[in-house]
Amino acid sequence: MTELTLRRDDAELHVFDSGTGFPVVFQHGLGGDGGQVAENFPDDPAFRRLTVECRAQGRSTPGSIRPFSIAMFADDVLAACDARGIDRFIVGGISMGAAIALRIAARHPERVAGLVLARPAWLFDAGPGNMRPYGEVATLMRELPREEAREAFSQSPTAETLRRDAPDNLASLLKFFDRPDLAVTADLLGAIAADGPGVTEAEAAALSVPTLVIGHGVDHAHPLGFAQRLAATLPGARLVEIAPKATDKPRHITEFRSALESFLRAILPTRETNP
Repeated sequence: MTELTLRRDDAELHVFDSGTGFPVVFQHGLGGDGGQVAENFPDDPAFRRLTVECRAQGRSTPGSIRPFSIAMFADDVLAACDARGIDRFIVGGISMGAAIALRIAARHPERVAGLVLARPAWLFDAGPGNMRPYGEVATLMRELPREEAREAFSQSPTAETLRRDAPDNLASLLKFFDRPDLAVTADLLGAIAADGPGVTEAEAAALSVPTLVIGHGVDHAHPLGFAQRLAATLPGARLVEIAPKATDKPRHITEFRSALESFLRAILPTRETNP
């Protein structure tokens, strides 16, 4: 197991590399870190997990280049693969990580042996409606002091809707107000909420790679319909619906790990066991 820092421009990126097995590049969601991936990734030495904590997230620094973007994060991931000597890999991720994975698969299909889109928050357009709450949080962070911004969002119509329909999403959004640098957090949330993977539906439909899509209900930020549409668009994709995190997190994690491990095991025999 290796943890290292990769310098890109003036940002320092924290990279986790488990070191053995077939490479699986797996990315976290917006505001997440390597711990989110570790919680959901199967413990199996057959898979060499590489995770890059994206700029301004986890232990990675933001750097000065703006705006943040999914394309930027995808380029950082590929640079980490190159630095670790990983040419061909399975790529996947959760939420924003799924958008990063889809972009890498569409732009560099020759490097991708498999694709995992878990809890996707984007389809093919930038700035989807389900990401607007993140933009609202970013705006309040820019306009108000920390506690006033937190209270304003907590009492907003958006928060009331999430409190009723997707409490796990609301809890995640409120945690952003605890981050030490609200200016950087506002830049991050505002830019990524307005962004997208930069992959058209036609490009996704042209991908010929084994694909797993994981989705669930009770989640405004990651609509089950997005997972269903992506699974219907990508040729040969398999959709697995798991327990919602909002209603049963332990079961959610168990089913996530099981679905991912089954998929990886199913496609591993068709590949070399080393990069």
